[in-house]
Amino acid sequence: MTKSEKAGKPVQVLLTPSYIKFTGKVLAAVSPKLASRFTAWLFLKPYKYKLPEREKELDKQFHYERVTVPSIDREIVAYFNKTAASGKTVLLAHGWSGRGTQMPDIALKLIHAGYEIVSFDAPAHGRASGNMSMMPHFIDSILHLDKLYGPFYGAIGHSLGGMSLLNAVKEGLPLKKLVIIGTANSITHITREFVRNLELPEKVAKKMKSYFDKKFGEDMDNLSGAFSAKGVSIPTLVVHDVHDVDVHVSSAYEIKDALINGELYITEGQGHRKVLGDPNVINKITTFFAV
Repeated sequence: MTKSEKAGKPVQVLLTPSYIKFTGKVLAAVSPKLASRFTAWLFLKPYKYKLPEREKELDKQFHYERVTVPSIDREIVAYFNKTAASGKTVLLAHGWSGRGTQMPDIALKLIHAGYEIVSFDAPAHGRASGNMSMMPHFIDSILHLDKLYGPFYGAIGHSLGGMSLLNAVKEGLPLKKLVIIGTANSITHITREFVRNLELPEKVAKKMKSYFDKKFGEDMDNLSGAFSAKGVSIPTLVVHDVHDVDVHVSSAYEIKDALINGELYITEGQGHRKVLGDPNVINKITTFFAV
């Protein structure tokens, strides 16, 4: 598969082995309910990978420590630098299957500008222990990091990290500025796309979403981007690429419309992941924090 072909496919498609898709199809043919439990298990299981070369410079600048989040009794790994000159700290929240060093270009630019950076590996991500995770774990981790290392001047979240930050702010996380990048709006849409990428019928997605609602005792769409954005009044920059194949750009417009004080910044040709290293995006973020 060429680079351009890879860029046009969601990360879930690229990372899912063919035997997993085959197993899902067999289960769906036997019982959609059974297939929905299988996909739910997959949905909560992030992929782990070695530290990429592009993240090693940032990793060397970080100190890190293992932290237990009491509310979920799960381990995270907190990263921080101690070279800040501005007195302002920015929290970074990675996306699904990401890690605390996932935004190296953004973080290094902010460090150079005098900010302290706090980041983290969410439960079952990066160096953190475990093999299962979920968005409520991200939210609780963010709120706990605020108690340990806050208050934060601002925060930047990519994908699921952005949605988690919107929820954390709605729950009381005190920030002056927020940036979300490639963030999805609807949990229903996420589950539907997840199942579609596994080449399974939509009825499996509906049963999986219903299973999650019962498991967590609420409609999971209450955690969706635009729903949470209604409770966010701080200045918020919404960054999204029109060619994002993991999260459709319509999510950005829906979230921005729900925000009280939102600003939209649309890029083209960067996709879901390359946007994190786009110099124009990085300059936009640093300017947004500086004003």
